[in-house]
Amino acid sequence: MPQAGQSMEEGTILCWRKSEGEWVSKGDILLEIETDKATVEVEATESGILRKILCPKGVTVPVLAPIAILGPATEEISSALAQAEAELQSILGGNAASPGTRVVSESPPVPSAPVPVLVDATVKAKPFEMSLAGRQPTVMRASPATRRAARERGIDLSTLMPGSGPGGRILLADLEKLGEPSPSIEPIRRPLAGMRRAIARSLQASKQSIPHFYMRMTMNAAPLMEFYRAQKTQYPCTLNDLLVLACARAMREFPAFRSRIEGEELVEFPFSNIGIAVGMDDGLRVPVITGAERLTLRQLAAESRRVIEAAHQGKVAAMGQGLLTISNLGMFGVEEFSAIINPPEAAILAVGALRETVIVSDGAIKAGRVMTVTLSADHRIIDGLLAARFLARLKETLESPDSLRS
Repeated sequence: MPQAGQSMEEGTILCWRKSEGEWVSKGDILLEIETDKATVEVEATESGILRKILCPKGVTVPVLAPIAILGPATEEISSALAQAEAELQSILGGNAASPGTRVVSESPPVPSAPVPVLVDATVKAKPFEMSLAGRQPTVMRASPATRRAARERGIDLSTLMPGSGPGGRILLADLEKLGEPSPSIEPIRRPLAGMRRAIARSLQASKQSIPHFYMRMTMNAAPLMEFYRAQKTQYPCTLNDLLVLACARAMREFPAFRSRIEGEELVEFPFSNIGIAVGMDDGLRVPVITGAERLTLRQLAAESRRVIEAAHQGKVAAMGQGLLTISNLGMFGVEEFSAIINPPEAAILAVGALRETVIVSDGAIKAGRVMTVTLSADHRIIDGLLAARFLARLKETLESPDSLRS
């Protein structure tokens, strides 16, 4: 089970794109998984034949736990198969965990055979029974929306098995049959789980381990608004697209903003990979536009629409590859705010609303429009002077946006 992002602890197998006995080339889509944040397509990291699928669709396992065996047709896999099945049996427990139980192993077993996977220490077990004699596992089937609704209502889905959907799948309609819970004066308690738990863990670690500093700048937004209106008559675009492109071009000039810390190394990337914070009902997803500085505004606007629509469907583009994120709350009338860095990125730009105000220019008072942006930066990578120069370049670009045409 791959780890698609630092906060991912486990994944649910949605479907296998390849069948047992089928040849798999490196880079082929092998399966789809659901994480606490998104639906992710998993590419094969090696070529070979899919010899054995250990975990069918619907099963949730921890990151780095074995889910399949890939290898040459002539290779003997009996020992590797026994090892992997023993590991899964150890993780899930011999008596099959009940719904919602989390099984913890103090120290993960280390494979002695060259199995191309490892086992993580913690797993949130779903209703799942593994038989070494070859018995098929029993899986509770329910859509992510149904699982989320059940968590919010405190309903144990195992009590609804089988559901009324195809193959016994539990549907939202099955929850509705239970009716609304009786009103209570007691506070509602529910586990901090899924995306909310991942966000809490990631951002808490960010504030504890990353030395944030903040820099705020207010700019004349009238030229930006005029340019935006002119471009919008030619093709669909948003003010946020202009901000993304302006940031990407500025990052091209300042390598520190294209860098991040990985372990004991400072890694500089060649391109401006920018994340776009997308608010959801159950949390926040951050799809990434890679190499944004190489795109025209028209291309970037199209790519932005694509990744945002995919994020609303649960698929996060280029997850974990971002170097700077843009969080825009201007559409809600928020004038300014400070955002928490999305690790392991170097910075995040919080964008406030365009607002009318009185501007003093050359001693004259006039009505105008302004916009405030707040940069949160990792002081281990970016110094104050560098942040100020970055914001000055961004301000220069947005106040004279004609350069964004090409």
